[in-house]
Formats: sequence, C-alpha cells, structure tokens
Amino acid sequence: MPKIELPLAPQQNARSKSSPPRSRRAVLFLLLFLACILLADGLIGERGFFEANRKRHRQATQKEEIIKQRQENSRLQKEAERLTNSEPRSIEAIARDQLGLIHKNEILFIIRDAKPPLQEPQ
Repeated sequence: MPKIELPLAPQQNARSKSSPPRSRRAVLFLLLFLACILLADGLIGERGFFEANRKRHRQATQKEEIIKQRQENSRLQKEAERLTNSEPRSIEAIARDQLGLIHKNEILFIIRDAKPPLQEPQ
C-alpha cells in the first residue's frame, strides 16, 4: 500500500522555504542604500530642506534690513533738504555743536574741571 504524505504543518512549511537568493538581497540592499542617500541629500544637500530654510530666513532678514535702510534714507533726504533750502540757523547750530566753530568776534572760554584737593592724612 502506498504511503500517503500529509501536508507539512505551517511551522515546518515556513522552515523548509529557502531565503531569497543573494542577488535579490543585494538589489534590495542597494535600493535601500540609494533611498537613504537620496533622503540625506534632500535634507542636507545643496538644495536640501535645511539650506532652503536658511535661505528663507536670510531673505526675510535682508528684507527687514532693506526696509530700515529705506526709512533711514528718507529721513536723511528730508534732513538734507531742510538744511540746504531754508534754514541757515540749523546749519550754524550743527557747525557749533559738532564741529566746535564760532563767529569771528566771539570769545571761546574753555572750562576745565579742577582736580579735587588731596586729603591730608590724619
């Protein structure tokens, strides 16, 4: 009488299957390695996420600086117009304060602080 073989139990069936061939494993490893490199380049690379974020931040700070410079330019233009057009007294005041200039007939007094007297030992 011929022997009838029963199918293997699931545990035994799993053990009997062989692992994927080496070439398939190598291809999977290579694909995983390439995916990691692409991910790292996307995050860290020259055009990556972090560099783009840095550039956005730098651009925002430069825009703020441009706004400040334009405001300063506008203020200086108004001051220059005011000084050149109609206010010779303001020019004279600036010359006196910043440059220390005086008129021909004025007398300049320079007052220096006197040194405090030395205390005698007791």
